[in-house]
Amino acid sequence: MHAPTGTSTRTRVWIVVLALLLLGGGATAYTLRAASDRDATSAGTADPGFTLTGSALYARDTATGRVARVDPSAPGGRVAGGPVCDRFHAAGDTALCLRRRPGVPARSYVLVLDRELREVRRMSLPGIPSRARVSASGNMLAWTMFTTGDSYARSSFSTRTSVLDLRTGYLVKNMEQIPLTLGGRRYHAPDVNYWGVSFAADDNRFYATVSTDGRTHLVEGDMAAWSARALRENVECPSLSPDGTRIAFKKRVSEGPREPWRLYVYDLAGGGEHPVAEPLGVDDQALWTDARTLAYGRGGGVWSVPADGSAAPRLLAPSASSPTVTGSASAPGAS
Repeated sequence: MHAPTGTSTRTRVWIVVLALLLLGGGATAYTLRAASDRDATSAGTADPGFTLTGSALYARDTATGRVARVDPSAPGGRVAGGPVCDRFHAAGDTALCLRRRPGVPARSYVLVLDRELREVRRMSLPGIPSRARVSASGNMLAWTMFTTGDSYARSSFSTRTSVLDLRTGYLVKNMEQIPLTLGGRRYHAPDVNYWGVSFAADDNRFYATVSTDGRTHLVEGDMAAWSARALRENVECPSLSPDGTRIAFKKRVSEGPREPWRLYVYDLAGGGEHPVAEPLGVDDQALWTDARTLAYGRGGGVWSVPADGSAAPRLLAPSASSPTVTGSASAPGAS
């Protein structure tokens, strides 16, 4: 047997070194991923004593990412202490928190929280958080993720919208599975995208946006019948009024990339629509704070405007987004 040459010995040494580096890198990556998962877990819980109170306006503080309770009498106009979320909504005894995870490809946590803002369910799903909604009863949850792109103003994007029934635990992973009727006929197309779900009081009927062939449509859906039908064009991010008679939505009024939408209200029975008195672009799913008033994110803050178009908007909370109202009272300063 011949002794190994100097070259072969050096080669074996470098192979061992490379293997150790690869193993070390894998261990480091695992450690970083585990640390980020721990950070996400801790961020998904609120501070002790921070809960959903009877009647209050909550919003995401854009500086910290944490959910805060808006209180004009508190320092800075808000009480911090909620979970870190990119999108947040709450109703009944349930809160929904969407939080993007670090890394590529994009993935996010869907956190279901109770009234004490304690985590009761967690899912890790692909995509970037876009919209979050909880039905008035707290039983039905819907969320939308960007799976391609990160803005509705871009020409190329794709979304995935999911619905979770907390009563049964049944999860609709992608609403594109629901049979769609468009123009009176069953419609099939590979470019169908859903987003911006809003539930009716019965937890069965819902409204949402469907995009296909370069157009957006307002659809009315029926969970029990497992069906959806298009009602009209150019309606995005519908929000059903508390009495179920009107829909607030964003309407595309220009083809430019900047501020292409304005906030409108649609009468379901009469079919008429009118703009609210917000002159600037709104890219948000508006919230009905009561039967007469809308709240929405715009320009880095949360604003309020009468739904009938009778008065100009007013700022409710600077450096905030994702407004949510608990209880039956209107938001502070909204009326």
